[in-house]
Amino acid sequence: RMRLRFDGFLLTPKLQYKVQLGFSKADLDLVETTTAQPVRDAVIYYTPATHWTFGLGQTKLPGNRQRVVSSGALQLPDRSVVNALFTLDRDMGFFATWDNKNEQQPVLVKAAITTGEGRGANPSDDGLCYTGRVEWLPFGAFTNEGDYFEGDLEREQKPKVSVAAGYSTNQHARRAGGQLGEFFPGTEGRTLNEFIADALFKYKGTAFTSEFCQRDVDGDPRVVEETGTVKAYEGWGLNTQISRMVGKKGFELVGRYTLVEPSDRIRDLETRREEAWFGCTRYINQHRIKVQGALSYAWRSGVADFDHAGNKWGMWLQMELGI
Repeated sequence: RMRLRFDGFLLTPKLQYKVQLGFSKADLDLVETTTAQPVRDAVIYYTPATHWTFGLGQTKLPGNRQRVVSSGALQLPDRSVVNALFTLDRDMGFFATWDNKNEQQPVLVKAAITTGEGRGANPSDDGLCYTGRVEWLPFGAFTNEGDYFEGDLEREQKPKVSVAAGYSTNQHARRAGGQLGEFFPGTEGRTLNEFIADALFKYKGTAFTSEFCQRDVDGDPRVVEETGTVKAYEGWGLNTQISRMVGKKGFELVGRYTLVEPSDRIRDLETRREEAWFGCTRYINQHRIKVQGALSYAWRSGVADFDHAGNKWGMWLQMELGI
């Protein structure tokens, strides 16, 4: 893939902008739609006072931690299946953040009122999405905002912790995943309610993170039509990741376990899903230039046998070249 990103300020540092364009098939949103969407981010931020920032445009919602971390700052070549099924992703609307980053125990409060339909939203939809998230750093701020990149590359000399929780309600969502996924047929829509909680720990090269997501759907999650069934995924998921920096030359080992459990209402269409990952990264210039290799194994219905139908291995190699 290739992406272009532009950011800076207009006239004054209080008025900043961010624009990001993507050109791969997935970045263009051509996997589930037929209309190309090259604009990933296009947002203006205004900081009128020390603790406040307001945004207007299209960018990531304050959702699960792994999603708000840039794809270029991940420890493994791909995000988890929990993120794939429950992420809030990007949306168009109004964003606000209050923080006291200079305090001994920083707190960040984030809120957004958006269209609820994701990138290139249809303005005729009659529902909005309301999202809020609170983050608390009880032992102080992370070095170089280390709570927004994976792995303890800074080798924190004191334990650093971030705990967070959030909630989002997407009213009359036109897509099965809210901001992502298949479109419901006709004028059909569903209200998606999602709770998110996550925690992060870093200390002397060791990093541990875990996140929990649960989604409930108002009404039947499924819409049945002649050509098939479109469903909103309802259930919960847990993703846990642990890593350790090895030696002094930027090597890191990482392991991940993911579990996703569908609700009883869609259990005839979806089964329990689990994944295990083990990877190694060689950081050349932090996350900007790195080489990653990983081995993954995914299984369903709680049966991890290697010869079970549907279970699969994955071998991954990624080279990140950021300018």
